[in-house]
Amino acid sequence: MSDFASRLLAWYRDSGRHDLPWQSPRDAYRIWISEIMLQQTQVQTVIPYFEQFMLRFPDVQTLAAAPMDAVLHHWSGLGYYARARNLHRAAQRICELHGGRFPDTIEAATALPGVGRSTAGAILSLAYDQRHAILDGNVKRVLARHEAIGGWPGTTGVANALWAVAERYTPAADTAAYTQAIMDLGATLCTRTQPGCARCPVRHDCRAFAAGTVADYPGKKPRKIKPLRATTMLIARMDEHVFLERRPEAGLWGGLWGLPEVGEDEIHDWCRDRLEARVIGVEHWQLLRHSFTHFDLDIRPIVVRVEAPLGKVADGADTTWYRLDGAPPGGIAAPVSKLMEQLGKERNVSQD
Repeated sequence: MSDFASRLLAWYRDSGRHDLPWQSPRDAYRIWISEIMLQQTQVQTVIPYFEQFMLRFPDVQTLAAAPMDAVLHHWSGLGYYARARNLHRAAQRICELHGGRFPDTIEAATALPGVGRSTAGAILSLAYDQRHAILDGNVKRVLARHEAIGGWPGTTGVANALWAVAERYTPAADTAAYTQAIMDLGATLCTRTQPGCARCPVRHDCRAFAAGTVADYPGKKPRKIKPLRATTMLIARMDEHVFLERRPEAGLWGGLWGLPEVGEDEIHDWCRDRLEARVIGVEHWQLLRHSFTHFDLDIRPIVVRVEAPLGKVADGADTTWYRLDGAPPGGIAAPVSKLMEQLGKERNVSQD
């Protein structure tokens, strides 16, 4: 075992995180769910979602058999919804091909939707104590600083260099503990800003620390101007109900329930043709900006009151009249949830 691994394991025994909800019981299903949720998401954000998810989907069979709407509903607010869709598909594949047990080989694990090399390595290490290196965001930061590997880790050359170091340091024994330890080090001490270098167990041979250049690693992604997009969302309201439709599987908020996106000059025609309803009132709300990783979206909400439809549009697989005080039909896109909350508050005020 390398000296790096020995020092890290000693630190982990005393200072690591041992009470995360997916650590006990140590079960491959729970670890898999947590690792998918933790992609692009902080631990403290994930914990309540994980606990609710486990209550609803306690095992892979329940998850595989559940409707996608239920899965997306329990994912609402976590973002990156492709993770939830891949999770559902992977659960079905695990039941079909692996007898309902998360596979224990790296080849089978990485063949599952949404499971890449690092995620598979983490699951197999934490669940089965197999020796697999990992390279999530926290580990990239630790190793880039310790070895002074410059450049943005998203490039092939830098990623390959980091993988080589990760493989070299991963021990053959106590792999599960080491995997958790290096993730914990990056999450709690070797943080992106204000790292706790004075308490770091591997600072004595950390090249960036010795050179006083910790803040330079890892290299930053080349900056690009974030594009701004715009859309108009139609809040078609009939009494206490709002018309929602399911978004296509591919694309933004895939598979979630949302509001129709209709051009402002098309509203009357759309209500007549789509809902067979007449517009009796229009209200323009303040612009809502929603930020994504790669772009910002300006949403122009327009509340349209309509007369009772003649029955052309009924609740179905892809459309519904959602009652504001009722249970949502499934997962709802975050900005749509905000708009529904706002509508509910205005409704309550008007009734007082």
